[in-house]
Amino acid sequence: MKARVKWVEDRTFVGQSESGHSIVLGTAFGAEGQKPGPSPMELVLIGTGGCSAFDVVHILEKGREAIEDCVVEIDADRAEQEPKVFTRIHMHFVVKGRNLARHKVERAIGLSIEKYCSASAMLAKTATITHDFEVVDTAGTAAT
Repeated sequence: MKARVKWVEDRTFVGQSESGHSIVLGTAFGAEGQKPGPSPMELVLIGTGGCSAFDVVHILEKGREAIEDCVVEIDADRAEQEPKVFTRIHMHFVVKGRNLARHKVERAIGLSIEKYCSASAMLAKTATITHDFEVVDTAGTAAT
């Protein structure tokens, strides 16, 4: 896997993945504290949430569960001293679908965090990672 990051100006950079996707990233600069995009550490959290959400959806689909949506809300703390690594990460999953089996959702999340998600495995070297979840049953709701 390869990537490229190019400095644009001030604290603005453009990252490009090997697959050709680009993202603007940066940190606050100037009198107004403008942020041109997510910071690199914000991208690490987004990537971790994406890694785990991908796993959860894949596992539930493979188990023939009628999953319709998966959202991961992430809250994290960083060390006060350099390097300011993550020290605590909490992931809250909201999984929606028709008649989802709660124990299967719990198992999918556990498998992701403990076995399949490479990002959370790396971050677990410096951070305590916790998670919880809620299942929203959409079986009784009308489609809009």
